[in-house]
Amino acid sequence: MTVITVNTKKDRLSLDQRRTLAETLTDAVLVPEVGRFAPAARPGFQVHFVEREPDMMAIGGRLLADAGPDPDVMVIDVAVMDADWRPEVRTEVIERVLAAMAGACGLGKPSPAWWVNFRTIDEGSWGASGGVLSILSLLGSGVFTEEKAKAIRTAMESRAVQ
Repeated sequence: MTVITVNTKKDRLSLDQRRTLAETLTDAVLVPEVGRFAPAARPGFQVHFVEREPDMMAIGGRLLADAGPDPDVMVIDVAVMDADWRPEVRTEVIERVLAAMAGACGLGKPSPAWWVNFRTIDEGSWGASGGVLSILSLLGSGVFTEEKAKAIRTAMESRAVQ
């Protein structure tokens, strides 16, 4: 279960860009999370687009409505279930998310005012389908590589001991 929320200024992204991002942002997180490209895992991902008026966002202490040239401000929040999220895996996700954003926006590189927040939801703190979910119950779904499933079990066991 993963939720990616893209917060932008109103009308920053076109309908076609959002269509592209719905897929590319999903895959940007899905591949590092399960260890490979696995289309069967896509239903466990949601992408939300939140647009704000320029007077509802600020950078550098100034509302975008008052800023000179239109700064390209964006915050992408990635919320994932607790699993194998070592620093190098988080780095891969953040870089893939920023590359997907740049690609969909037709830019060679991401804007320095695009920020990505990566956060894990602790085991036992994610609910759906009338109950609490665990990453461990998803490991037998067939979407995770054996190597990734082992890394997740190891990560979760080490946290349980602490």
